[in-house]
Amino acid sequence: MRALVQRVTEASVVVDGDVVAAIGPGLLILLGVARTDDEDVCDRVADKVASLRIFAGPDGRMEEALADGGREALCVSQFTLYGDVRRGTRPSWSAAADGATAEPLYDRFCRRLGARRGVFGADMAVRSVNDGPVTLLVEREATV
Repeated sequence: MRALVQRVTEASVVVDGDVVAAIGPGLLILLGVARTDDEDVCDRVADKVASLRIFAGPDGRMEEALADGGREALCVSQFTLYGDVRRGTRPSWSAAADGATAEPLYDRFCRRLGARRGVFGADMAVRSVNDGPVTLLVEREATV
């Protein structure tokens, strides 16, 4: 599992011209699920993302996590995080989970974080205003 985490001042997802989810300050998470991922991996990565201390505390240092200060999360399914371009110029998606495997794990991840979400498998327009910018990649080996 790969979670590309961006600290944002705002973010939204648009499907067919309609805003389906939007947040204010918090995290935009692009989530890729690998074919070898399971519920344990999902929980570890979600817990790691939730505990990242990447928001400014009273002294201005990055010391607060998502839940501190009532911040929000928006999660977007992103199988392309598993695009492999080591050979040739056309990405291989062989490491990405199929929809039947990925969707339940995506749902579980979103529930665990209390995240708003995009529409799984849809063609989405994702809009965000990065804060910092702060962008981190959290991968399946993550432990809390």
